[in-house]
Amino acid sequence: MKQVKVTLVRSLAKKLQNHQACVRGLGLRRMHQTVVIAATPENMGMVRKASYLLKVEEV
Repeated sequence: MKQVKVTLVRSLAKKLQNHQACVRGLGLRRMHQTVVIAATPENMGMVRKASYLLKVEEV
């Protein structure tokens, strides 16, 4: 299965609540934290919703 590396590059302060929830759902807690996730449709939907907060790279 494909995997992507996701890094939180912008702060969650004063962002929409559902965008914050998507970032938390991806397992990101603090700035510059990186996680490797499976590229499932559910995960990619969360990445797409909060894309302006994230940096995404294929692994």
